[in-house]
Amino acid sequence: MATNNNGTVSPTIEKKAREDRFQFHDHYLVDDLLDEDHRMARAAVRDWVKQEVSPIIEEYTERGECPTHLYKGLAEIGAFGPSIPAEYGGGGMDEIAYGVIMQELERGDSGIRSMASVQGSLVMYPIYRFGSEEQKRKYLPKLGSGEFIGCFGLTEPDHGSNPDGMVTNIKDDGDAYILNGAKMWITNSPLADIAVVWAKDEEGIIRGLIVEKGMEGFSAPQIHGKWSLRASITGELVFEDVRVPKANVLPHVQGLKGPLSCLSKARYGIAWGAIGAALDCYDSALRYSMERVQFGKPIAGFQLTQKKLAEMLTEITKAQLLAWRLGTLANKGQATPAQISMAKRNNVAMALDVAREARQIHGGMGITNEYPVMRHMMNLETVLTYEGTHDIHLLITGMAVTGINAFK
Repeated sequence: MATNNNGTVSPTIEKKAREDRFQFHDHYLVDDLLDEDHRMARAAVRDWVKQEVSPIIEEYTERGECPTHLYKGLAEIGAFGPSIPAEYGGGGMDEIAYGVIMQELERGDSGIRSMASVQGSLVMYPIYRFGSEEQKRKYLPKLGSGEFIGCFGLTEPDHGSNPDGMVTNIKDDGDAYILNGAKMWITNSPLADIAVVWAKDEEGIIRGLIVEKGMEGFSAPQIHGKWSLRASITGELVFEDVRVPKANVLPHVQGLKGPLSCLSKARYGIAWGAIGAALDCYDSALRYSMERVQFGKPIAGFQLTQKKLAEMLTEITKAQLLAWRLGTLANKGQATPAQISMAKRNNVAMALDVAREARQIHGGMGITNEYPVMRHMMNLETVLTYEGTHDIHLLITGMAVTGINAFK
């Protein structure tokens, strides 16, 4: 709902406020750098978001409820493991396709993108890269189709930015390991069928295990009271003498390399996804500024509003080019963790700044769920922190340019 300059309600703006009228913005014609397959994948996901996510996301966010019925749709549009080979249930696409899909999903909502990002980058990817052939055949097709939902267990209540300090552990028990410990802030965990869990063995070596729902001693309580990512389900993972068969251990990785490579894959997707949130905020602000009349003309005609819009579009354009270049490097297998950190940090911070400026352009209406801005802003506060905090990514870049580790 909005008001005209005479204080009366504008029924036209009120009617259109909740509609998804998003139009893509590409000031530097970055689309010319994409293949037709990339544009087709993006268009399909954008249509799905407009039809399935936008009409319901504000209500689910307000209730703090995850729209779990969307998991099947995410699978159908190829959002689970887009760059995993098709023979294992993935999309068989390249890394740029993966990126543009994440961008469109986060344009709908960061929580929806998280649902897909965790499934593909943090569950399917480690099983594909580090799992046995039997594990790949057993789990990946079901994860790709949405029959199974997965989660990723690395962060602990007392060990976030320092995963090497984890206390979750496994002890040898013949043909199985006995798993004890807990993980915190785990997307999808309360409803997940499997969890890829990282734990230290008796020699202190970090190993990856596939823990299945229903294993005795394994529970996943939901975390309540979130003001951010309210449409994404988050929980804990609790392991009390859980007996995990050795056949469920990922055989081809040991140490922090395993979970950190998964995080690089997910962070890459976030670098693209955050652009989607920024684009949605910018699009809403631009449209509102053209329709909102004050002092006899649309507020888009005032210098300060144009300054905000121009700066928002400039930062979005820089992020689009950064993500595209990162994608071309990823396709060649040349994208480094430090490059991914730079893009994740820059693009998420950019999106949060754009959301804040967009909120100002919307005025008081910016804090209501008639527009998507405040929801994006709240979500991005979490995205700024998870999968490596804003400051940690700065130190990763610092270490890359100086060769000196500032973490210790």
